[in-house]
Amino acid sequence: MARAQGTRTGDVVVIGGGIHGCSTALHLALRGLKPILVEKDYAGRHASGVNAGGVRQLARHIAEIPLSISSMELWERIEDVVGDDCGFSSHGTVLVAESEEELAGFRARVDDLRLKGFTHEELIGRDELKRLVPAVSDHCPGGVVSRRDGAADPFRTTQAFRRRAVERGVEVMEGVTVTGLARTGSVWRVETSAGPLEAPKVVNAAGAWADRIAARLGEPVPLEVIAPMLMVTSRLPAFIQPVVILRGRKLSFKQLENGTVVIGGGHLAEPYRDENRSVLDWSKLAISARTVWELFPVMRAATIVRAWAGIEARMPDDIPVIGPSSTSEGVYHQFGFSAHGFQLGPGTGAMMAELVATGRTNVPIDGLGIARFKDRADALQVSSAPDE
Repeated sequence: MARAQGTRTGDVVVIGGGIHGCSTALHLALRGLKPILVEKDYAGRHASGVNAGGVRQLARHIAEIPLSISSMELWERIEDVVGDDCGFSSHGTVLVAESEEELAGFRARVDDLRLKGFTHEELIGRDELKRLVPAVSDHCPGGVVSRRDGAADPFRTTQAFRRRAVERGVEVMEGVTVTGLARTGSVWRVETSAGPLEAPKVVNAAGAWADRIAARLGEPVPLEVIAPMLMVTSRLPAFIQPVVILRGRKLSFKQLENGTVVIGGGHLAEPYRDENRSVLDWSKLAISARTVWELFPVMRAATIVRAWAGIEARMPDDIPVIGPSSTSEGVYHQFGFSAHGFQLGPGTGAMMAELVATGRTNVPIDGLGIARFKDRADALQVSSAPDE
């Protein structure tokens, strides 16, 4: 078959220029492949560049833990990987219990993880909590710590992966929209606003727009478009080093080196993905501010300087879609990180490059495949069928 004039060709087309797309493209190039990365805006425009920057193994779904552990190994040598320390600091993440009942639930989880061979989560009592987070309210009886965890600058990190990918030969096309995807002989033809691309393999890392790629392949998924909100405060004297998270109430909380405090935790803005924008919900931001007021009395003198949100994808089970397409040979999915994908970026990119290049991976990704949604839809259809 004759190739259309002006068609760019490569070994892999990566759709999406967030941290996952950039990491995958870099690791593919490190394996000697020629990737083309396509991004409709610029690298890190949405979730990857505007999240809270938590580098967290703590409190993850069991299916994500192997990826999270392998990713942490890359975070700990991130400057060697991308030529930039990405603002990464490792002071741990602390999950604070606000009641004895909540602490008992945390204890049960830590015990279960240890039975499964995972030791990164450690139960702590009131004294150790106070040592790690002196400013926390006295009513908190303890919590869980993951001591290797930390935080990094999300936009700087995504740009570092993009920059190193370009240095390694990746062609990055920004401001380019994917308009079509179809099999043409032995290659995939990706139609874009800048002309067609062809490659034997495609990685769908399109974030909140990834369901549209999947639908073209006959594998629709129940992706929800969300826009997690964040706030940053005025500068305060240093009072906390670890990242703090809650589970009973929505909160993530960290102090930057300049003294400002970033507050997040899951309250959502209204996303408009076709307009590439979101509208903040100030009433929900006020709830986050009230939680901080109650948990950290030292914060009561702070003022909120700025708030923002980035559009991303959440799956119904709050874990990502990672692995080969269930319908289309040569296509791989890497999306739906459900507001906790930043830490997974380095390791998932390395794993995906291994999978694309070799057809297998040493890091388990059981339970993360896209077929799980078809299986559920089929089961629902059977269960809802009328009795005969």
